[in-house]
Amino acid sequence: MSFSIHEASAPVFVATLTNMQAWMDKALAEGKSEAELVEARLAPDMRAFAAQIQMTSDSAKGCIARLAGLEPPSMPDTETTFAELKARCQRTIDFIQSVDAAAVEGAEDREMVIKFPNGFGYRLTGRQYVTAFALPNFYFHATTAYALLRAAGVQVGKPDFLQHLGPPNIQPAA
Repeated sequence: MSFSIHEASAPVFVATLTNMQAWMDKALAEGKSEAELVEARLAPDMRAFAAQIQMTSDSAKGCIARLAGLEPPSMPDTETTFAELKARCQRTIDFIQSVDAAAVEGAEDREMVIKFPNGFGYRLTGRQYVTAFALPNFYFHATTAYALLRAAGVQVGKPDFLQHLGPPNIQPAA
């Protein structure tokens, strides 16, 4: 059995979006200021934490929709609380899980066209789109959201980023 483009994308998105919801829960449990975190930035010219979550969501739902030849669900960027951002992550997960793997079968060789608001864009095969654009873009925004929480003092670490793996399944010999 071969490794499919669906396996290389959908579960990756779901795992990270699920982890991101837990990061926000952790920040709240630590008593961090939600209002400050939602607006947090690493640099003055970058988008805030809320936008990083929104763009992570957009990357994931856009990828799966393009691969399946669907329109991604519309999600206006209006979230201003962790509850709203977590709900957006969940709606994105729900959409991804609603798309049957068979719907993206053969997408690795289909042409994907990405156009940006400024008129520029890319024409790629599905394989190139997932590996060179969608996954790197998704992880750029997810990692930035993670870094914003770390910079604000939230006690997240690599185990939180990879919590979908659970505890290690190899133990050292006694």
